[in-house]
Amino acid sequence: MATQANKRDTGDRAERAAVEGDYDAVVVGAGFGGLYALHRLREKGLSVIGFEAAPEVGGTWYWNRYPGVRCDVPSLYYSYTWSEELRREWRWSEKYAARREILDYAKFVADRFQLRDLLRFQTRVVSASFDEAGGRWLVRTDRGDQIRARFCIMATGALSVPNSPKTPGLESFRGPIYHTARWPEQEVDFSGLRVGVVGTGSSGVQAIPLIAEAAKHVVVFQRTPNFSVPARNRALGDEDFEQFDAAFPAYCESLASPNAGRVNSSAFEAPIPSRDEQWRRYEELWQEGGGGFLLSFPNLLTHEAVNDVACDFVREKIRQIVKNPKTAAALSPSGYPLGVKRICVDTNYYETFNRDNVELVNLKEEPLEALTADGVKTSARQFDLDALVFATGFDAITGALFAMDIRGRKELRLQDAWAEGPRAYLGIAVADFPNLFIITGPGSPSVIGNMINACEQHVDWLTDCIDHMRAQDFRIIEPDPVAERAWMAHVAEMAERTLFPKADSWYLGANIAGKPRVFMPYVGEGYRHRCAQIAARGYEGFHLT
Repeated sequence: MATQANKRDTGDRAERAAVEGDYDAVVVGAGFGGLYALHRLREKGLSVIGFEAAPEVGGTWYWNRYPGVRCDVPSLYYSYTWSEELRREWRWSEKYAARREILDYAKFVADRFQLRDLLRFQTRVVSASFDEAGGRWLVRTDRGDQIRARFCIMATGALSVPNSPKTPGLESFRGPIYHTARWPEQEVDFSGLRVGVVGTGSSGVQAIPLIAEAAKHVVVFQRTPNFSVPARNRALGDEDFEQFDAAFPAYCESLASPNAGRVNSSAFEAPIPSRDEQWRRYEELWQEGGGGFLLSFPNLLTHEAVNDVACDFVREKIRQIVKNPKTAAALSPSGYPLGVKRICVDTNYYETFNRDNVELVNLKEEPLEALTADGVKTSARQFDLDALVFATGFDAITGALFAMDIRGRKELRLQDAWAEGPRAYLGIAVADFPNLFIITGPGSPSVIGNMINACEQHVDWLTDCIDHMRAQDFRIIEPDPVAERAWMAHVAEMAERTLFPKADSWYLGANIAGKPRVFMPYVGEGYRHRCAQIAARGYEGFHLT
């Protein structure tokens, strides 16, 4: 869609000569996964080149600059663990860092470890095809680059391609249209404007309070309400850093534990706590703030009896905060369990609906029919607006991969290989696509947990794998199709044992019309431990030749 943000982000690019040549590895993307991959591969002595569509590092934190954007993982944990020097040299200012500070962290890493010289910015990879005769990938970009590389690493990000609306009449609206995932770099002034916001997922929950502070009037168009908990953001002090440093070794050890995971064996064995016990614990966590709410009880995501109480608790909080009973009821999620969609972490989201200049439209009662020249038309009425904001999220996990023409053996397109849903062994490698690694791909924990930790683990695994191949004189690695199918069956089985499939979430691809409904993240326990075991057994489930 044509937006002010898109017009700015597809502007003129600095001229540079096209790059051609042979490399050991090519890395696509310069977010936290791509940056660490460049560092580790160079550290192993490989020749490596990286491509990034943006003019700067940071991945999703470059593109996402909408009002209020923050990480929903505490800053001290949303950090690399691999460098003690980096951990000592960088100091976060807040419990939940804002986008600018996270982007500065990515820039600091790129400069501190001299990674910029390995990257070609403002360059999109358009195709990657495997040459079976030569055993190499041919990677082409929109700037004429042609790279041949033994290994191709896709660090394109799980949340990087916007889910752009297909709303009738989109081109007819006369005012500016913004998408939270492609926000203009320059500040947007909503002062005195009537603003419509479509979407109440994480980006909408973060943006709406700040837009409401500036705008004359805000109309929030909501299809499905989301569960949200308060962030209770605050400045970090010396005591926070001292406590984190003291606990850091145990934290790192816990990441590799056989029991680590969103849902572990204790979830199926733990007794069901009483309603009073749950209520007390939820109140403690509500006052503490943050997504730790999901860690309240091990069986929160496996037993409906436990989850129902958590839902009741949050709905009661909404009724206490939102003064208008009809608005509170519309904002109260129902019909799906808490936590099976990514829980939102907010600052004054529910309180914002007590403002005189904020109006909530329940699209389940009056569906959105079309955009007009002057605003939005629902089945019941017309809303005259000066600007529109679409907070409609992403084509998650597979979107960025499908934006490229990726071809494996016998010219097999990745889109065709995944026509019935994505399949990747361990979420990191795909049968019939030799020497291709995907960082945080489908079938890995990916978006279920802390993405920076997930990126680190995948990069460590794939670089150790490449090291093993070089030492043993192997040139090709690819998953056995049987192992790949068995892994994805296990991913599905673990999801089915939980409450996750009870919601139409973007974890399933339900937000994208026509996308196969496959639960993409791995929610079971011991993922890192399993990956390490597979490597220790000579890369069990892979063919090495």
